[in-house]
Formats: sequence, C-alpha cells, structure tokens
Amino acid sequence: MSGRGRLALCAFAATLMAACSMLPLVDPASWMLWAAFLLAVQYGVGVLGRRVPLPRLLTVAAQVLVMLVLLTVAFAREQAVAGFLPGPQAVRQLADLLSAGADDVGRYAIPAPATPGIRLMLVGGVLLVGLAVDALAVTFRSAAPAGLPLLALYSVAAGLSDGGTDWLWFLLAACGYLLLLLAEGRDRLSQWGRVFAGAARSRGGPAGGDLSGGGALAPVRTGRRIGALALGIALVVPAALPALDSGLLAGTGGGNGRGGGGGTISAVNPLVSLQNNLNQPENRQVMSYRTNSNSPQDFYLRILALDQFNGNEWRASTRRLKDVPKRLPSPGGLSPEVAVTEISSNISASGSYRQTYLPLPYPATEVRIGGHWRYESEGRTLVGDDGETTRGAQYQVSSLSVQPTSDQLADAGPAPAALQREYTQVPGSLPKVVRETADEVTRGAGNAYEQAVKLQDYFASEGGFTYDTSVNSGTGSAAIGRFLKDKRGFCVHFSFTMAAMARTLGIPARVAVGFTPGTAQSDGSLSVGLRDAHAWPELYFEGVGWTRFEPTPSRGTAPSYTVPDAPSGDAADPARPESGASAATPVVPSASDSCPPQMRKQGECGSTVAPGAVGPTDSGTPTGAVLGVALLVVLVLLLPLLPMLWRIRARTRRLSFSAGRTPGDATARTLAAWREITDTAWDHGIAPDESLTPRKAAARIVRLGQLDTDGAAAVHRVAGAVEQVLYAPEPRPAAGLSEDVRAARTALGASVGRFARFRAVVAPRSAVRVVWAASERRAALTARWSMPQRPTWLRRPSRQEG
Repeated sequence: MSGRGRLALCAFAATLMAACSMLPLVDPASWMLWAAFLLAVQYGVGVLGRRVPLPRLLTVAAQVLVMLVLLTVAFAREQAVAGFLPGPQAVRQLADLLSAGADDVGRYAIPAPATPGIRLMLVGGVLLVGLAVDALAVTFRSAAPAGLPLLALYSVAAGLSDGGTDWLWFLLAACGYLLLLLAEGRDRLSQWGRVFAGAARSRGGPAGGDLSGGGALAPVRTGRRIGALALGIALVVPAALPALDSGLLAGTGGGNGRGGGGGTISAVNPLVSLQNNLNQPENRQVMSYRTNSNSPQDFYLRILALDQFNGNEWRASTRRLKDVPKRLPSPGGLSPEVAVTEISSNISASGSYRQTYLPLPYPATEVRIGGHWRYESEGRTLVGDDGETTRGAQYQVSSLSVQPTSDQLADAGPAPAALQREYTQVPGSLPKVVRETADEVTRGAGNAYEQAVKLQDYFASEGGFTYDTSVNSGTGSAAIGRFLKDKRGFCVHFSFTMAAMARTLGIPARVAVGFTPGTAQSDGSLSVGLRDAHAWPELYFEGVGWTRFEPTPSRGTAPSYTVPDAPSGDAADPARPESGASAATPVVPSASDSCPPQMRKQGECGSTVAPGAVGPTDSGTPTGAVLGVALLVVLVLLLPLLPMLWRIRARTRRLSFSAGRTPGDATARTLAAWREITDTAWDHGIAPDESLTPRKAAARIVRLGQLDTDGAAAVHRVAGAVEQVLYAPEPRPAAGLSEDVRAARTALGASVGRFARFRAVVAPRSAVRVVWAASERRAALTARWSMPQRPTWLRRPSRQEG
C-alpha cells in the first residue's frame, strides 16, 4: 500500500473513531452504519482522484459533489432528478430535514430518537468532518491540523452527552488521531530513506534493524506536539461549554434543575418505540394499578400530547415547566355544568419501564410521588427532572372522570381564538385527499361533535380499515395519504389521520400517547403491558375541554358519549383505593361493548375473555450485549497500552538473549544490549543518531542524559563491547551486559523528572520500531509475491555456468 493509501485508511479510521463519541446521543445507533458506508465511498473517490492524479482542489471538489449526491440518495431520493441528482426539490427537502433536525435537537433528551432530521445532521456532519480530515491529512499532506475537525466532532458530542462515559470516547478519538499522526510520520520518514543502524541483525536475534536519522524525526516530534495540544484542548473545551437547558442539550433531564419555574420539556417521543412494543412476542408488564373507578375500561393512562404537525411528523411543543403544585389547576374549558366524579388510583411502575414522562389518567387533579418532577400545565403532564424516570415509581393520583352528554358536546361554543389558531394548523404538504375525505365523511353533520363522531365511525367500522401493526409507522403527510389509500395501519395511523382531518374541519385536535386500561388480575389490580401501548386523538369542545375519541378498530373502547344511549359510569367511594377492591370486571382493551356488529363478524373486536395474569418479567440485558460491551471496553483500555506492552516484551527478550548463550552468538547478544540502551535513552528523550560510532554515541548519551558515574561507566562498557564484536578479528563475549543495561536504565530514569519517567514507561518513543518492522515485512512479502523467481531450468545460464 502506498503512503497516501495508508494515510487515507488511517484518516477514515480516525474519523469513525471520533464519530463514535456521538453514539450515546441517539437511539438506535444504526445511523453509524450508514455514515461508515457513505464515508467509505467518499474516501474512495478521494483515493481515485489522487491516483489519476487530479489537482488537489479538483479532488476536494469531486468529493464535495459525491457527498451531496450520497446525501441526496440517502435522504431525498424521491425528490432527486433521476433518483440521485440533487435538484431544487431535493435541496429543499434536505433543507427542510435540517430544519426539522434542529427542532428535534432542541426538543428531545438523550438518547434522542433517530428522526430523519437528526439522522441527516449526524451522517452529514460525519461526512463533512471526514472530508476535512481527508483533504488536510491526505490531499494536502498535513495531518496535524486535521485534528481540529476531529476535535470539533468530539467536543460537540462531549458537550451534549451526560458525561457518563466521556473518557471512553475520548480515548477512542485520541487513539484515532494519534494513529493518523503516526501514519503521516511514517510516510514522511519513508521519503528520507534509511541510514546506517549498526551491524546486520543476526539470524533469529532481536537486535539490528534500521533507524532514521535525527533530522527525519523532527516532523514526527512536531506532529506529536500539535497532537498533544489538540488533545489537551479536547479535554478542556467540553468542560467550558455553557450549560443549555433544552432538548438534547439538556442531558437526560427535562428542565433545568429544581429552580422554580424554569426549564422546558425535553423528553424522547414515545412513538419511537410504540410499534416495537405492539409487536413484542411477550406482553411484559410495565405497570400495575388499582382504582376505584366503576368504568375501568375508560381508564387510559396518558403520557403526553403531540400537538404540532409540520408535515414530516407530529411532535410535542416546547413548553415551560414549573414545580408540581399540590393541587393541579382545573382543566381548561371544563364547565361546571358537566358531570364529573373524582376517582383515586395507586400506580406502580415496573423496574424495567423507564420513561421521562409520568403516565397519568386525564385529567389528573393531584399527584403524590417522590423524586424530582416538574409540571407542564398545557398538557397537564409531569416530566422527570435531574434524570428522574418512572423506573420502579409508586405514586397515588386523583383524577376526574368527565361524563359529558352528547347534547353538551353538540351545543359546545367556539374555542378561544388562540387555541383555535394553534390546534387547527395543518402543513401545506398535507395531501388534498385528507380534506376531501373529511368533507365527504362528515357530509350532513350539523355541528363539530357530529363531525367528530362520523370521523370516528368511519375509521372504526364504516370505512373498511384493517388494523395491522406491520405497516411502517410514519406520521407525516405522505404517511397519512398512503394510509387513506391502503386502509391498513395501527393506532398511530388512525389517531394522527383523524386528528389531521379534524383540523381541516376547523376542530382543534391533538394526539395523546400512552396506554389502554390493561387487563384485570385475580387480586383486583390491573396489569398494563407493552402491547397496551396506544395513541388516540383528543378534540377540544368548549365547556368540556379536551375530549378523547377512539378511531382504532379492535383497540381500546369507544367513549360512552360517542355511542347512542350508552349509560355513563360513576365512581365508587374514592376514600381509600388501597383497601377497596378495584373493579372486578375484566378489562380487555381489544374488546368493547360498543364494537359494531360488522367488526364482530370480522373477528376484529379481540378476545372477549380476559387472558391470564401476566407477571412482571424482565429479561434484563442480553448476554451477548454484555460480552460485546465488555470486549469493547477491554480493547479500548488495551489499545493505549500496546506500546508499553511491546516495549516490555522487547526488553525482556534482549536481556534474556544477552544473558548467556553459545560464544558464537556474541555479536548478536552484544548488539541486543546496545540496542536496548539506545532505545532506553530514546524513551527518555535522547533521540538516536546512527551516524555516530558506538563510542561517540555513548558519550552523547552520557552528556545529554547527565548520567552519574555508575551509569556512564555502564554505557561505555557496552559501547566498548560493541566496537570489539564489530571490529575485532575474533569477537569475544562480554560479561555482565544485562547488569550494565539495567544500571544505564536506572541512571537515565534518575536524570529526568517524574513525568518523563512515566512517559518512558507508558508511551515509549522507541515503540515506533514495531510499525517499521511491520512495514518492512509487508514490503518483503509484496516483493516476493509480485516478482516470483523463475525455475532454474528456465533461467539463462551465466558465463561462469558455461
């Protein structure tokens, strides 16, 4: 491999090793595979451009063009010209994704979901940094400044992460940068050639080998100094970054600590894992609860509401947080004329369930829970602060069972102007079929309530839709249009499409995410499992407030106020839900008394028999993942220690080799001892000068190292032995070489400071010999296999052979 090819490979590895610091920020980390593949293609273009060869600037321009094409194919293929050329529509799509990604960064906590916008920012950032590293280190042959883009990549990741494993990613990034510096130093030294390094190595002996002159080492020393400075900055910069209190910049908390009134919502969107939960082979329990409600089938546990629709996805607005009041304010828009009953519930979250938002019945009026929690009034949600999550939480909730009549909903007045304006916005990218279908389905409705009921019935029974959790869980405009065409999907598609259609009709709408009521257990409690994860629309009616609807067939239950002549339930005595028995009626989200006959015939109403109790099961972290992480940690810890381990092995071999073998090995034993002394001096800062004789080299080591009398005498004795075996007619073995080497090493260590001694042990300079040796072996193998010798009978005989 050529010098530039080796540099390009090391630059590629250094970029990926620095990019690994971004892995904890986003879940899942599959974006890294895309980044690695696209980066390899980009580096391959650079290798081809330099091999042609193209002018330097033209090579960089070709890589920039290929980077744009790669990003277009990966993120905007449908808008691209011919499927891969970045035309105006593709550029606009990439700009929209970047804008959405910037919003996501300001909204989500670590680890954030891998939304298209965030993936584009990550992959594009890695490609941009990789382009800068390749241009500096390979195209312009200056590896030391290439540490600046690597430093920027690591510093961004370190500034955003929660600091739990920053040291591991720092070591990985630092090793990648040092690998790049070492490759450049090796390439520079190869251009100087080799000079004399003593006698030829004895066959099988450890001594010998070549060493470049002191002048050639200057670029390596300069690169190492710049590298040390860059690594020092990498440690200082993240610590100096200002603390930011929103979204991905806020770590894992939601808000800015316990201070009063500040902070914003910053939690991961639960929709990221909703489809995975619904498709789990085992319905693992995430929480259990007891309630004194007489209508447990309406006891939905709500996590948060998604109220913004930008065309790419539905998301939660950024809201201000404040301390949790002892009594939550009355729900907005709720009139005293509407019948309400206060119910009490005790909820216990499983140790395997971890969520930043606290699942609550809506609307909650009082929450008693320990830990650090903040309150968001618009969505009436509680958000964990300072890393607080639902894992193992036990809390008591008082909530209202709102029981409006159909007449009260039909007579609802107009919503407040600000609320109407915010919750009826739809993006311009919404297909026309959404509005047209909404108008067609609700034709003949006399008011907003009748329109909402017609929309619910259209999805639940009359429109021919099929519940299918295998459909891709997109929530953008394209996914909604596709859902209306294919009529297959699950709760995400039903709820978001109904909310979008309601907005086109002027009805304020949003989507709630949480859990259906769960399954009744033999002990009177109710168990909520992963498969109970659900999404449903909430529509606003003045006088009632935000009202739940259920458009998803075979999931949940239709609210009583949407079913003709349905009786409304009320609560039992809410005094002590701990001692009072919960409703014994089995609650199965897939069955409902309101299920239409047509759906019952199709078998889409679910089982009418409550399944058996599902105990809490937590399989924990897979063994393979534990072993993989352990192996990675071992490798990362071992990699910086490889120079020290190689140096210890080389010293042991040299001293044991010189300790006593046959007299015929006197030359090899003596040269091994001399090599150990020169390498030890090199480790302590005295670079070797192979142009000097052994006697002058020994004097130089004694002078520069300021050795004491015993150390100086030991170095001169070994140097004299080297002259004797090199120039004497009959080399004679010298005694005590091992002791002299140890004495010289002790004297060199005593002549320098503590840091220099530590550096000589942990990061010995002479360890670069292993790279040179590997390069020589590779060159020898290449020459052997590329130019095979002809058989003897094919060779032309020489004149001596007749």
